[in-house]
Amino acid sequence: MKDIYDVIIIGSGPAGLASAIEAKKTGAMDVLVLERNSEAGGILPQCIHNGFGTVLFNKDMPGPSYAEYFTDEAEKYGINILTDTAVIDMTPSRHVYANNIISGFIELKGRAVVLAMGCRERTRAQIRIPGMRPAGVYTAGTVQRMVNIEGYMPGKRFVILGSGDIGMIMARRLTLERARVERVVEAMPYLTGLRRNYVQCLQDFDVQLDLGRSVIGVIGDKRVEAVKTVKVDESFFPLPGTEETIECDTLLLSIGLIPENELSLKAGIELDPLTGGPVVDDKMETNVDGIFAAGNAVTIYDVADYVSLAGYTAGKNAAIYAVKLKNNMIAYRHPNMIKITCGYNVRSVVPQYVSPETLSATGFTLGLRAQTPMEKNVLIEILAGPTVIKSYKENYVRPAEMIIKNIKPNEWFCPGIEELSVIEIRLIEME
Repeated sequence: MKDIYDVIIIGSGPAGLASAIEAKKTGAMDVLVLERNSEAGGILPQCIHNGFGTVLFNKDMPGPSYAEYFTDEAEKYGINILTDTAVIDMTPSRHVYANNIISGFIELKGRAVVLAMGCRERTRAQIRIPGMRPAGVYTAGTVQRMVNIEGYMPGKRFVILGSGDIGMIMARRLTLERARVERVVEAMPYLTGLRRNYVQCLQDFDVQLDLGRSVIGVIGDKRVEAVKTVKVDESFFPLPGTEETIECDTLLLSIGLIPENELSLKAGIELDPLTGGPVVDDKMETNVDGIFAAGNAVTIYDVADYVSLAGYTAGKNAAIYAVKLKNNMIAYRHPNMIKITCGYNVRSVVPQYVSPETLSATGFTLGLRAQTPMEKNVLIEILAGPTVIKSYKENYVRPAEMIIKNIKPNEWFCPGIEELSVIEIRLIEME
């Protein structure tokens, strides 16, 4: 093991492996991936369902096969992946501190670093579900690992809170394992996961979905015996007289994902309050020079292929930065970055900054999410001040489905763009 690497990547999920491969292809000689689990792939090995690879490979692959492609590529390029290694600290100067059972405490330095730690699940405590604390309350990802990796069924009768993708996928998986899914309960008035998962995992298996309803209590002493649900209004306040008690032995929580951001905070990286992840520019570089971020550590993607594509961007630009630093060249960042802001019905955008030279010369990938559904024809409008400089048509927009636009060079280019400081994006429903 070396003391200094061209690029250090934290996390070996779809973003981390893609970053490592692209960094190596771009010219980084020494690339190191740090992974806390015992194998590379991140969450992918436990995602045995299909739905991976449709964008990148035009194939419908299960998660382990998708992970295997990237691990094989990493091996082909001679990338060092250090598993069973937990990163415990990082500094703005790109010093990385980790430990593992073989080497003990490890201190490393990266000429560039890519944050690809992925995300974590929200828990019962974070949404403050009252009641006892019996056995039988799990997050959806935990149950997914139990069933798909450990071969253990944590219950027989389930209520699932939240219509996120993992929750719906587990509704199907548990049904196939002969458990009974009594209900999927969703506080929002609309689906929070992909429509395809609603059809394939709930409708096809006759699993009932209750929108505008939430869990307000867990009943049981040593083990969950039932949950109490209630209808909620638009402010999520319970509506009296709508309570229902559903008997079950397990409550499964699919209530959202949060970017892993502890290391980002330790490195002094600015976080976006809307995404929970780092603020990045079109190169996926954070506000701290030489530290890049990609994938679900930045924002929660709905399709793993786009996580990998973000990894490619981060890895490429991290390698360019590292090679310049290695050759005593200035790693140039444009002095007049343009901020991309959220306008009407836009919840979040990534990246949050873009350089004028990117708009005019190379283009970039823009991701955004809607605040609320628009089921009719929709215009995505790009505004420079009061002027619409570009618009795109969509058949619909939904909060669960990330909108990805590949912006071509000069597509937003307009006179005076070098002087622009802000671009706004809004969603307008066409009449």
